[in-house]
Amino acid sequence: MSLLIIGLSHRTAPIPLLEQVALPPDQVSKLLGDAVGTEHVNEAIAVATCNRLEIYADVAKFHGALADLSDLVNDYTGVPLEELTSHFYVHYDNRAVQHLFNVACGLDSMVVGEPQILGQLRGALAAGQAAGTAGRVLNDLAQTALRVGKRAHSETGLDQAGQSLVTAALDLAQPVLGPAAPAHAVVIGAGSMSALAATTLARLYPGLDLAIVNRSPERAERLATAVGGQTVALDRIGSALEGADLVISCTGATGTVLTADVLGDSRPGVIIDLALPRDVAAEVGALPGITLIDLERIAAAERDGGERVEASSVEAARRIVAEEVANYDANQRAATVAPTVAALRGMAAVLVESELGRFDARVADLDPKTRAEVANTVRRVVDKLLHEPTVRVKQLAADPGGTSYATALRELFNLDPAAVAVVSRAEPIEETPT
Repeated sequence: MSLLIIGLSHRTAPIPLLEQVALPPDQVSKLLGDAVGTEHVNEAIAVATCNRLEIYADVAKFHGALADLSDLVNDYTGVPLEELTSHFYVHYDNRAVQHLFNVACGLDSMVVGEPQILGQLRGALAAGQAAGTAGRVLNDLAQTALRVGKRAHSETGLDQAGQSLVTAALDLAQPVLGPAAPAHAVVIGAGSMSALAATTLARLYPGLDLAIVNRSPERAERLATAVGGQTVALDRIGSALEGADLVISCTGATGTVLTADVLGDSRPGVIIDLALPRDVAAEVGALPGITLIDLERIAAAERDGGERVEASSVEAARRIVAEEVANYDANQRAATVAPTVAALRGMAAVLVESELGRFDARVADLDPKTRAEVANTVRRVVDKLLHEPTVRVKQLAADPGGTSYATALRELFNLDPAAVAVVSRAEPIEETPT
């Protein structure tokens, strides 16, 4: 396995650029399909959220795969390659594994420690499996990352602040909203982030008059039922905005859904835009009486010290990541020798059966009980001869540089490379239920 990551996030790219590279799910699937169709990429999944686009790939050649993936992002987004590469970060092998584990723990999030990234990673894996671009390598890696993320959240204080993009935005909105709870709020959208916004509002403000506006009435109805709100059709959004104190928007639309014309005479005190591309037109932020809080403002606040997770918790999570990266690396090295060991045992089994066949032909009058005892004795001798070296080579392979022992075995026993390759092949495994 050679793991390559290329990506852009709020840490390396401005929000306007992240808007340009934000792709709808169907386009992400097509990009992944094109990626595995190139010469150098074997498997690929993409993590596309409101503040990052990352492609994780199992590759045959680093430079060739990097060029292929960069060209594809350029083709699908229309952003000039020079601009993309100036903001791309690239990680390879262990550094790539470390980055993914950091992402899974929320250590690379705009709001450090937020747990929503775990659901986004799970969705990225499911999308890759549905597209047929995630095989055994990335499935195993993503499953490990999900486990590491859960471990970090359960064993450290990362969750102590209970923060998310929604709560970070509401903290920024509080000075405008004032001490009194909002009376009427509107959530536009019914996806995962909108659902988080609606449930957060319902929890913070019991009795809040909450309207859910969405293009799909069925999804809006499910969310409204869950939070005790009401639904409003998208073409009647103006009526929902009347008298609203707070609006939170996060849809998957490719264009703005909230403009000055849509607002009309309505003047919600705070409008929070968590979508990428943006849901709220820039002109709305200039309207009197409205405070617009978007991802740029949230990111700036977090950079300026808005992070609420204690440094000790972050450090504890980083220690877990370091430990898990080392374990994953050792397991991968040990796994590389397993096909060679299996091929060796297979070759030995073939030789044993061949020699026993010759023995049977030479002593045809031997009684069945004695014949069976001879066969079992031969098999036991071969198993015992192979046991210690095969167990030991697996142990040695887990150490740095240990994979050379697999090469030594292949050379010493003249193993057929094709036989080793056949043992190495496996069908993609299903995602472990959580």
